[in-house]
Amino acid sequence: MRYLLDNFTEITGYARTHLYLALLPLLIGLVIAIPAGALAHRARWLRRITTTAAGIAYTIPSLALFVIIPPLLGIAVIDPLNVVIALTIYSVALLVTAVPAALDSVPTEVLDAADAIGYTRLRRTLTVDFPLALPVFVANLRVVAVTNISMVTVGALIGVGGLGKLFTQGYQRDYPDEIIAGIIVVLVLALVMDRLLYLFGRLATPWLRTGGRHGRRAKGIAA
Repeated sequence: MRYLLDNFTEITGYARTHLYLALLPLLIGLVIAIPAGALAHRARWLRRITTTAAGIAYTIPSLALFVIIPPLLGIAVIDPLNVVIALTIYSVALLVTAVPAALDSVPTEVLDAADAIGYTRLRRTLTVDFPLALPVFVANLRVVAVTNISMVTVGALIGVGGLGKLFTQGYQRDYPDEIIAGIIVVLVLALVMDRLLYLFGRLATPWLRTGGRHGRRAKGIAA
């Protein structure tokens, strides 16, 4: 803890870089996975393909990706873009299967009610399907965000900045306090991000805060 206090400014800089490398892939992953997952939810054959591809992508070791990506894209191994691309692949792999699972959680009677009163496919998707799927999707999003924050530390092995530097430097110097400081800060970032996404989920689903259920939503649509 003493090391953390004495080097607070330096560690804060590492933490900013760490968050950038963790959250940018998450945002890119959302942009790719939400429409892809929505399409996969409509077509079973596409869902099987995306599930298989996602499973294969997620089983590739992160360090292997860090080595494979640079020669394929013509970038340096120590380029932060290397880590961003690798984590984007993992983020998409997790989120593209989370979207259909979240949409599966929407009760059929709610969808039938929306169709019965003349909702178009797009309107139903934006105002019924996705809002009611949010609780399940946010739960998965929290897992992906925390996973990314943890996996960024591996980037230190190839010389990319972030809190992983505290691990590699602490090991090289045989200085456990530096490693412990890194563990504490990574843990704090993960917990804070998890809580922020939890609060977002609560704010985005006010009917759950007031004790409402999907059935109540269905009545509202039918009315």
